[in-house]
Amino acid sequence: MVGFLASIIRNVSPSTTKHSVAIALGSNLGDRFANIETALRLIEQPNQLLTGVAADAVSVVDTSFMYETAPMYVTDQPRFANCACLVETNVDPRILLKLLKRIETTVGRVPSIQNGPRAVDLDIILYDNEIVDTRAEGLRDTLDGLADELVVPHPRMAEREFVLRPLADMIPEFVHPVHKKSIRTLLDDVVRQSTVDSPMLKVTPFADYPIAEIRQLLGMHQVPSMGRYWSTHCSNDIRRPTKVRLMATLNATPDSFSDGSVNNTLSAALTDSATSVRAGADIIDIGGYSTRPGAAFVSPEEECQRVVPVIQAIRSHEDQDVSSALISIDTFRWEVAEAAVLAGANCINDVYSFTGPEYPLTQTSAMHLLKMREVARKLAVPVILMHSRGDAGSNKDYSQYKGGVLEGVRVELGEKVEAIIKGKGGVRRWFVIVDPGIGFSKTVEANCALLRDASSMITNTPTNPLAGYPQLIGSSRKSFLGAILERPDADGTYKGRKNPTERTRVGDGSDHMRDVVAVASAIWSYP
Repeated sequence: MVGFLASIIRNVSPSTTKHSVAIALGSNLGDRFANIETALRLIEQPNQLLTGVAADAVSVVDTSFMYETAPMYVTDQPRFANCACLVETNVDPRILLKLLKRIETTVGRVPSIQNGPRAVDLDIILYDNEIVDTRAEGLRDTLDGLADELVVPHPRMAEREFVLRPLADMIPEFVHPVHKKSIRTLLDDVVRQSTVDSPMLKVTPFADYPIAEIRQLLGMHQVPSMGRYWSTHCSNDIRRPTKVRLMATLNATPDSFSDGSVNNTLSAALTDSATSVRAGADIIDIGGYSTRPGAAFVSPEEECQRVVPVIQAIRSHEDQDVSSALISIDTFRWEVAEAAVLAGANCINDVYSFTGPEYPLTQTSAMHLLKMREVARKLAVPVILMHSRGDAGSNKDYSQYKGGVLEGVRVELGEKVEAIIKGKGGVRRWFVIVDPGIGFSKTVEANCALLRDASSMITNTPTNPLAGYPQLIGSSRKSFLGAILERPDADGTYKGRKNPTERTRVGDGSDHMRDVVAVASAIWSYP
């Protein structure tokens, strides 16, 4: 399976360009994330702003994570959104600079003080391994005379964490042609020397749907506003713990394993949504097609009919906290994902990570991925990509991997993530959340291993394709909990509740505590 998806996608959209260019993007005025998304879309439409340049002359082929950063140099201004992208292009660096300046103006940048606030800022950081300096000879050993000139590599990049960290997401081993150090080493040097007490935050922006304000630009698909976001810290700093977000599930189906037919009427779904929001849920996950083994087939049309009215009703709820709640659509179909987002969902949650239910993967799986990727890219929403192997109750053997299920999930999900974010038309890296797929194609022991070592799934190691991604863990009411709770406790007198509807019940005194102890003990005792 390794490399299969990538090879299919390369054949569908082969690269014909010559140069690899790293561009840094920043914004701290207006709708920061929407400004950056607009700029990225304009980068890929150079003919809209420059005559004589082909429409396909520039392609974005990779993006970093998105960060929120304290301002540098001029500190009395709003925090920045910062990221970077890699583009492939046959455009001369001076023409590319001209394009970027036109984009800045189009998005809304106006003249201000040096290093001051701006709607968007675009800088060419690297252009292949080339060294370019268009300044007069007498200025080339200084940091003067940079206005309207091109200096590559960017002369201040080695002192800027907000430039180096995004580059390290994409090209950590690239060796700087002047400093002769890798991007990873330059970043480590800056972090080690930093005295800033306001670290960079990794952020996941959420688009606001349905779109209320039309801001069409140059024939592009509408870029939604992105006023809300979740943030995490870039390192495991115990002084700054990351907030755990809670997802509530709402199954608008008659046959889901845990609550089938409970919320498949509009009034019941609204009541459940309101209850979840008031109980502290950060996002509501709405599904219209059960993934339990043996579930009945549901057409895309019927799936839409189940979920879209629920989403629309939530958006019309009289309680503002409920009507403005973040919503994810649990589907593997592009038609349902698009309809749900346009109706008001903010996120796509796909248990098959864009490849559909076929397993092992086929060319049809790759075509499915390309269509889902196209929709997610167009809508500019976060995507939750879960590891699975077809039917949830099958394909549980990971013996081919030396590291067992942990390595298997990293490799298999990692390949899908790489195919989704890289290449022309890829989803922005900052929109991806990964899910190891608790309960899907795993034994009880494997589920416990994934829960026990969940942090290792996204640890920052050079060989981990899932390094740094936010992670979703969905374990509630899964069958492995029932299997654990069926086993008697130490004195042999108590068996926990194995019915799915009872697996998350709270407030039952000693019985509830026995359930908690039983599950915790199993997670930490299974090999």
